Amino acid sequence: MYRILVINPGSTSTKIAYFEDDKKLHEANIFHDAPLLASFGRVSNQFAFRKQMINGFLEENGIDLTGVDAIVGRGGSSASVRSGVYEINDKLLEDTANNVSGVEHPANLGVPLAAELASEYGARAFMVDSPKTDEFCDEARITGIDGIYRASSLHVLNLKGTARLWCSEHGVRYEDARLIVCHIDGGMSVSAHDHGRMIDGTNNAWGEGPFTPTRTGEISVYQAAEYFRDKDPQALMDACTRSGGFVSHFGTSDSDKVHRMAEEGDPKAMRVWTAMMYNICKSIGSMAAVLSGRVDAVICGGGLLRFDDLCSYIEEHCSFIAPVYFYPGEVEHEAMAAGALRVLRGEEEPQVYTGEAVWKGFED
Repeated sequence: MYRILVINPGSTSTKIAYFEDDKKLHEANIFHDAPLLASFGRVSNQFAFRKQMINGFLEENGIDLTGVDAIVGRGGSSASVRSGVYEINDKLLEDTANNVSGVEHPANLGVPLAAELASEYGARAFMVDSPKTDEFCDEARITGIDGIYRASSLHVLNLKGTARLWCSEHGVRYEDARLIVCHIDGGMSVSAHDHGRMIDGTNNAWGEGPFTPTRTGEISVYQAAEYFRDKDPQALMDACTRSGGFVSHFGTSDSDKVHRMAEEGDPKAMRVWTAMMYNICKSIGSMAAVLSGRVDAVICGGGLLRFDDLCSYIEEHCSFIAPVYFYPGEVEHEAMAAGALRVLRGEEEPQVYTGEAVWKGFED
């Protein structure tokens, strides 16, 4: 029997799970309001706070990590990588600490937290299907400014995990499917999957796709330049990852609170909530075009699917593309544990992180 701890820091939560082989015995999703996290300043300053959450989870559930086999941390700000399992090494820790991708997000803490706990307990430390997984097609990279290229930085764990779950339930190989897959939560990703490769998707941490409880989503370059002209450059980065969306409109990232306000008839809350749903559907439609309209399924996962009106809105507006399927919550923990388990059982060799980006630019 293999014992595995999974650590998944998110934009509004710390998620933790404990597995024995593929059986999840304990799990927690600890919510943190965005203004609280913002009070730490840099994401790196949250390290001790997040570790305290993990230790509290272990104590509350009577889990002794002595002899644990693996600790898996959600990937963060490394160079772009291929999908799969990576054993955390010094170079990965260095690049994550130096924020080489430029994305300031709590997911960056997953790798160092896993490494520190693994060192304390003598375990192996892994990263599985990092957000920096890059499988974009060439057309998805090019922008209207020479030398500026779109980057792949999405909720890959839940996107690929949910896609594989749907494929398993429908007797389809992921490598044979054409899918639109969405992660809908504090951060959002809408992606196109073509025969096992995620060829395009919205980089929500850089201001693409729908706005969310914590993120701006897409706004015009001109408006952004005007709005942030006299502000500290960090303010723009913060708006993209933790001070945009509901935080900007209402001063909180608490979706339950905003949804309750909308249900009670608050005009602004109704308007903003509906606009968020509208923008999610608009992004889904763009991925249908990427796949030339030949889509087997529209698959949605993530925590905000607990709201029935959101699911109904997506189905009403997107079912013309393909059948729509909902997986409320996430399968990230299962995907992380499964990756570590494959390595521990000798079914898969872990990849070695070198710091070299998967895509280095066009040759001509």
